[in-house]
Amino acid sequence: MLSVLANRIYRHLFGAQVIALVGTGLATVALGLLAYDIAGADAGAVLGGALAIKMVAYIGVGPLVNAFVDRIPRRSFLVAMDLVRAGVALFLPFVDQVWQVYLLIFLLQSASAAFTPTFQATIPDVLPDEKQYTRALSLSRLAYATESLISPVLAAGLLSVIGFHWLFAGTVFGFLASAALVVSVVIPTPKPAKREGGVYARTTRGSRIYLKTPRLRGLLALNLVAAAAGAMVIVNTVVYVRDQLHRGPNDVAIALAAFGGGSMLAALLLPRVLDKRGDREVMLAAGLGLLLTLIVMAVQTATEVADPWFALLAGWAVLGAGYSAVLTPSGRLLRRSANEEDRSAVFAAQFALSHACWLLTYLVAGQIGARFGMAWALAVLAVTAAAGVATAVVVWPKRDPDRVGHEHPDLPAGHPHLVAAHGGQRHEHDYVIDDLHPRWPRGAAG
Repeated sequence: MLSVLANRIYRHLFGAQVIALVGTGLATVALGLLAYDIAGADAGAVLGGALAIKMVAYIGVGPLVNAFVDRIPRRSFLVAMDLVRAGVALFLPFVDQVWQVYLLIFLLQSASAAFTPTFQATIPDVLPDEKQYTRALSLSRLAYATESLISPVLAAGLLSVIGFHWLFAGTVFGFLASAALVVSVVIPTPKPAKREGGVYARTTRGSRIYLKTPRLRGLLALNLVAAAAGAMVIVNTVVYVRDQLHRGPNDVAIALAAFGGGSMLAALLLPRVLDKRGDREVMLAAGLGLLLTLIVMAVQTATEVADPWFALLAGWAVLGAGYSAVLTPSGRLLRRSANEEDRSAVFAAQFALSHACWLLTYLVAGQIGARFGMAWALAVLAVTAAAGVATAVVVWPKRDPDRVGHEHPDLPAGHPHLVAAHGGQRHEHDYVIDDLHPRWPRGAAG
């Protein structure tokens, strides 16, 4: 897995990702404590609203930026977005009103919505070899999992000597360091793809490819399952620990670290598991595990049949493992489901559509938790996860080959695509949705 770090460009980009992730992780802890400082027991609702605004920015800004970002030098664009994020983070320690939190979160996450899909689409161009790219995906997920563990532990240590407002300084440093690492290398910028249609067609191209591909529809359903588990942890950990269990702020960071530890363990084990088991099998099993854990945690919270602090740590760790197991293979699915020229659009679609799931679950976790308590929040999120698992089973066929036989009755005999396929009107090749293949063939998977 670490062999990909021999590539200097990727090494610098990976370093930028890790440092920015740690800074963002510190902001996650600080934002929860800031919400509690402003709103007290209603912190879950405030934090849920702030994170819902984040999702609105992700859903609206990401695809729109993707429609035009291929015309801008990637390095300049990525650095600019890092500097915008650092500038906004500077103001977060000074807010004392809910509306101020909402405004700054929207600005910060709009820049992130522009940055992240562009960064993700850059990696396949830096590492064109499929095996290297697969290792990079695993390493990236491990970085996310490690950050989920390290950032809360680091935050817990810092909170013992400084106030939580100072944690935002780590966020500013992370974005500035990320910008410095990105500017230190030359990043390939592909030529703009020629597309018919206007802004709407370019903006929605990735989503249209995504939603017409059976395996990606299954991925979207499992994104909903992962979001249900993740939203409970992110939105309600601070309220669960402080109000439900009456523990101190350091224990908020420890609970979040339990989630990160489970995620990290799964990320370490998954490459070997994926060598023996298919993506669908692994991801569906992980989704079912998330569903069962949410159900068990809802019962435990309502009845306290076990030690509540130990149960929370164990439950959060299992949720972290399942969350990682659902998300780790997603990059492999995206890569095999799009041509090179459409890869950026499909990554942007995954970014927007998956965060639409987060928008729903953030609101559910925050509002249900604030109005009816933690047990009800867990129960409603479990129902949401059940819907996601059931949908994934139905829409993602067991038989899901890369190469699919199909016909082109609408193309003339001498068309370049038919000539290249060496198979005439009826032929077989790796099948993805594009201009020549606008829909999935009937009976191709099932």
